[in-house]
Amino acid sequence: MTLTACAQLVERGDPDRFLATMAAPVSARNVLFPLYAFNLEVARAPWVTEETMIAEMRLQWWRDALEEIARGGPVRKHEVTTPLAAILPHATAEKLDTLVAARRWDIYKDPFEDQADFDRYIDETSGNLLWAAATTLGQADETTLRDLGYAQGVANWLRAIPDLEARQRIPLLDGTAKGIAALADAALTRLRSAQANRHKISPAARPALLAAWEAKAILTQAARSPQRVAEGTLGQSPARKRLSLMAQAATGRW
Repeated sequence: MTLTACAQLVERGDPDRFLATMAAPVSARNVLFPLYAFNLEVARAPWVTEETMIAEMRLQWWRDALEEIARGGPVRKHEVTTPLAAILPHATAEKLDTLVAARRWDIYKDPFEDQADFDRYIDETSGNLLWAAATTLGQADETTLRDLGYAQGVANWLRAIPDLEARQRIPLLDGTAKGIAALADAALTRLRSAQANRHKISPAARPALLAAWEAKAILTQAARSPQRVAEGTLGQSPARKRLSLMAQAATGRW
């Protein structure tokens, strides 16, 4: 039932990752659904209240849960922590603490300090999640995963810009058309690097990479037509999304 609860959480709150997970083998879903439900709960935590102290406490709750998993002792009962503890290696739980800590940026309204600060946020959130998912499933080269995770993270970030700005955040270092195109191009470069090294990802780990299936299309749109970021029109039609996901699931190529 807890795995079902995780799947239902992801279906409601992160429908693209839900589709990607349903395209994965059943055995992989047992790992991916708890991880994606965890990520969803952590990503939500800074936004459920305007009180910064309460938001900090919500994130700390998840950091404490990860510490319990990493220690290998009793873990607080929760519809996500229980199945997460069953599949997560102790060392991976320690690494995911960085993902939770990075989400503190979402609580406050300060801009990123510089490009390195932005890149670190994307790597610690999107990169760490992809790394955790893939390496829990099988052998995978970390650099390749982080290149793909960066591309996926930037693509998702660009789609979230209108909502972030509506919430009075400053999500981009350079929000001009030129700046957006440059960011998308940089992410596409990382994507091409990952693609050149796809052979370094074992077949067992590949289902975790399905979640990044839209990255190339979204980044290409942003690079060519940066105004689509502000318009909130990045992305593919539902039919094209499903077809491209089916193709990746069938061929293993991304």
